Amino acid sequence: MNERLPYGRQSLGPEETELVSEVLASDWLTQGPRVADFESALAAACDAPFAVAVSHGTAALYLACLAADLGPGDRFLTTPITFAATANAAVMCGATPVFVDIDPGSCNLDPKQVAAALAADPDIRVVLPVHLGGRVCDMERLAEVTERYRAVIIEDACHAIGGSWQCGSGDWHAVGSCSHAAMTCFSFHPVKSMTTGEGGAITTRDPAVAERLQRLRAHGVTRDPARLREQHGGWYYEMQDLGTNARLTDLQAVIGLVQLGRLPGWQRRRLELIQRYDRNLADIPQVIAQQRPAGEDRSCWHLMIVRAERRRELYDFLQAQGYGVQVHYIPVHLQPWYRDRFGTGPGDCSLAEDYYSRALSLPLFPAMTDEDCDRVCAAVREFYHG
Repeated sequence: MNERLPYGRQSLGPEETELVSEVLASDWLTQGPRVADFESALAAACDAPFAVAVSHGTAALYLACLAADLGPGDRFLTTPITFAATANAAVMCGATPVFVDIDPGSCNLDPKQVAAALAADPDIRVVLPVHLGGRVCDMERLAEVTERYRAVIIEDACHAIGGSWQCGSGDWHAVGSCSHAAMTCFSFHPVKSMTTGEGGAITTRDPAVAERLQRLRAHGVTRDPARLREQHGGWYYEMQDLGTNARLTDLQAVIGLVQLGRLPGWQRRRLELIQRYDRNLADIPQVIAQQRPAGEDRSCWHLMIVRAERRRELYDFLQAQGYGVQVHYIPVHLQPWYRDRFGTGPGDCSLAEDYYSRALSLPLFPAMTDEDCDRVCAAVREFYHG
């Protein structure tokens, strides 16, 4: 058996350790100055005016939905091909999900089906597109459709930080710039393209939304004298929103600062590996890679997703060979809780269900060597051709 190769792995170095040690020796482990430093750097990297750091990606999605005033009686639209957190965050606000099928090439939300769903259902207030594996959705078309029906876009970019995409005019947009969305949400879990251990963030172009998100992550509390309704003394604060504790710590923030500096290099390396996979697997007809963007590709690929014949057998074979392959994802509308609560089930999103029956994620992380990639491809070829 080969040395085990996971499907994803964080990359950490001595600089993170040094900065964490500095924070441990300081007066602030949380609610200190390094969180603001990280937010400023993240906003600059995403070409967004505001970034609000939070405790994890799920918190980012949940607080973004709260900031969009999503609540009971409302409906939201999303893809079934995502981790449950995307839909859960909106459901926790009291809203009801509408699952729309995917485009079979990109494996992302199909804008045509989004348009049909919005036309048929005026109660859909929020659209949650997911940039699966780092492949950015067709944001231009989604923005056009949602504007027509007055729905709000909250991007789930938990897979896509560090990437950018090109619109029809030729302009490039950084993921997180919110050029075509109200808010963009990120996750910094260790298997993502950069990490803070756990952690997440929301970017926005709206100062009022950013201010509200800052309150929501801290129990809805403010000490801002300009916002207080009463004045009792220096200790006084007011809870003006129903929020939660979703703060990022200073320990995590300094890790994120280092990781942000390395992200451009990691983005290039991930793209090199994706392109190597695509070349090596091109002559295996039983394996089809996720569709790449037309023209220049500046995605930051989080996952190497393929659709493979005899997926279950291939999964078992590669696991036995020491390759930690994974499946992303089991469609959310097929999960028991959603079936029991909302009556979803097989046949609702046939293209997503077909995708799931063949989906497999091959190892992908910046520390992988070309030889590692070649070994995985050789094992796939051996499975199909002996």
